[in-house]
Amino acid sequence: MLPKKKSRPGKWIALIIIVLLMAGAVTFFLLKRDSEVYERVKAELSDITTYHSFTGNIEVRHRQTIIADMVMQITDLRVKEGDKVKKGDILAETSIGSKLTADIDGEVSGIGVEENAMVMAGARLMEVVDYRDLKISVKVDEYDIGSLKEGKEATVKIGALNKEIKGKIGGISREGTVANGVTYFTAVIDLGADTALKAGMSAEVRLVDNTAKGVVTIPMSVVRFDDSNTPYVLKEDPDGRPVRTDIETGINNGTIVEVKKGIANGETVLYTNPDKTQGMRLGGQRTNGTAGGGSDNG
Repeated sequence: MLPKKKSRPGKWIALIIIVLLMAGAVTFFLLKRDSEVYERVKAELSDITTYHSFTGNIEVRHRQTIIADMVMQITDLRVKEGDKVKKGDILAETSIGSKLTADIDGEVSGIGVEENAMVMAGARLMEVVDYRDLKISVKVDEYDIGSLKEGKEATVKIGALNKEIKGKIGGISREGTVANGVTYFTAVIDLGADTALKAGMSAEVRLVDNTAKGVVTIPMSVVRFDDSNTPYVLKEDPDGRPVRTDIETGINNGTIVEVKKGIANGETVLYTNPDKTQGMRLGGQRTNGTAGGGSDNG
């Protein structure tokens, strides 16, 4: 008859230690979870507007560059820098009796010839520029072009003047340009007359993308996402504990987000704020910590 194997105390001690460690880990997790601080915010009705933003420079739409088409002598220079002229006005006469005239209404600019001087063929003599009709050309990504239409209003900010003016889309190119693998189109923003504007000034153009009025909104910071990128929020159950609620979101302006499903106007959402220590603890132990979601009309 074989002798009985003696149990090894070390084996049982190791098992006991493992069990104690697991129990400690679970307890630590529960205590940590129960000590987590929550704040509350209510969903509210707001208006949201989102924009496309582009940058560009102010340009003149109409410019006439007058160039000598042959060797000639300017015998009568009838204009000076800055003169306003009308289409058809005589700008200069040559020794052979030919007249140089303005093809557009505008302002004389960049005179490069003197009276009685001989000029060679191809020489640039002057320009007539219409500073009353200005535009901005902006590059638009192919994925944004669908939301832009001719006649759509734009807000144009001129940083150098600290000024905002209104413009509208006057045209959109029918063919795109490919650069570094990205296709973009050119949209022209008509500005119209403004004596304060100067050609070459940089500008920021904003065009409305989407607008939602009177919709349920919450701060973007309270929305969570799971591993499948599904948005959800935490609500409070009858016992004062947070429960997950999946939501369907709409547009956002970077601060607040539209909620199409999952939250009603006035409902309370729980969230954690690492910058604050007051708030609501699990189990219904509340403090006075609150946060409000603001309305942002863009």
